[in-house]
Amino acid sequence: MQGENENNLKLVAIDLDGTLLNSYGEVTEENRRAIAMANEKNVKVILASGRMPTSVKNFATELHTTPYIICGNGALIYDIINEKNIYEAFLTREKVLEIIKLCEDNSIYYNVYTEKEILAKSINYNILYYNSENSNKPKEKRTNINIIENLYQYIEDTPDLNILKITICDNDKIIFSGIVRKLKELNDIDVLEVEHMSRKIIKSGTQEVPLEYFYTEISSVNANKWKAIEFLMSVFNISKNEVMAIGDNANDKEMVENAKIGVAMGNSMLQANEIGDVFVKDNNSSGVAEALCKYIK
Repeated sequence: MQGENENNLKLVAIDLDGTLLNSYGEVTEENRRAIAMANEKNVKVILASGRMPTSVKNFATELHTTPYIICGNGALIYDIINEKNIYEAFLTREKVLEIIKLCEDNSIYYNVYTEKEILAKSINYNILYYNSENSNKPKEKRTNINIIENLYQYIEDTPDLNILKITICDNDKIIFSGIVRKLKELNDIDVLEVEHMSRKIIKSGTQEVPLEYFYTEISSVNANKWKAIEFLMSVFNISKNEVMAIGDNANDKEMVENAKIGVAMGNSMLQANEIGDVFVKDNNSSGVAEALCKYIK
């Protein structure tokens, strides 16, 4: 599979966290140059992330990638130029309330991703990381975080919210595994199978503080990155044999598995011999650049 269409790629989908971004949440210079090269070769580079549109948009604009971005693990595709959604697969409000109640009853940390902001009860885990990331960015490029004491009531009273996903976090594996089992009993949702801890680094002055926790993400059963890529393939009139996907995590499984060339990062939980076609270096060693330079001649 690996060598048949090396000069025939027309679309490359790239995950952000753990893939294009290093542990500090930055795009390395090598990755920047490789994406610029892909742009010059008229290969459409699509950012496909679990993040919400405002956050993904900043990276897409900065890197001059294709103006369609896949957000919320495939819950929507946003058109940056025309500032509108062209594809949607949101969670229903009823399902969101059901999940929140389950989290509240079990005293477990969660946050809710809408199109424009992340709703949370406190700054912890992934919200702590985004908050730290914001401190190094100008206001217009920050991830919007809205701290709300009674999230259940807020969701109940705001019927027009479009909700991409819910993230659940805990640093105790036993507690975390228990809530995941309960979530899997619910209907019409997809519970991300994440067996490893999230490991990121927060800069605090001259110090580097590790941030580690177990997490899962809950989205609509109809939302995943590959379904969103298939939609864009039809928009661009591109076949599956002209697509490469690069990822590191469970939310990348479908796109890495289904693309003609599936690339698993060196830091990946994905097994290239089982799902993708090839392993590259990790996200701190510009693995994305390695893949792009290998397959785009």
